Amino acid sequence: MAPQFYGFSQTLGVLFALNGLGFLGGVGLYLTRYWRRELYLVAAAYAFVTILSFFFYGGFEGFLSAFYMQGSLNWNALGAKLAEALLVVCSLALYTTAET
Repeated sequence: MAPQFYGFSQTLGVLFALNGLGFLGGVGLYLTRYWRRELYLVAAAYAFVTILSFFFYGGFEGFLSAFYMQGSLNWNALGAKLAEALLVVCSLALYTTAET
């Protein structure tokens, strides 16, 4: 999807690709023996920052206006932000229940 976003906006395309690499790196780290309980907080913070950065990039004129592109609802953006919000909630829940 990054090339599609890159065609729309170079900045958005680069940020989308970097964000994807960050999430893939986090999943890769999770699958190793180096994963620690504290990294759930890092995962939650990372996902939360990506949600906030979306609104900084899209503007704060209206909360829902950031989800619209060329007059129609951007389902990719909506789905991505819902998945990131779910990651924040799940990461915090796992942090509170994980053994130390």
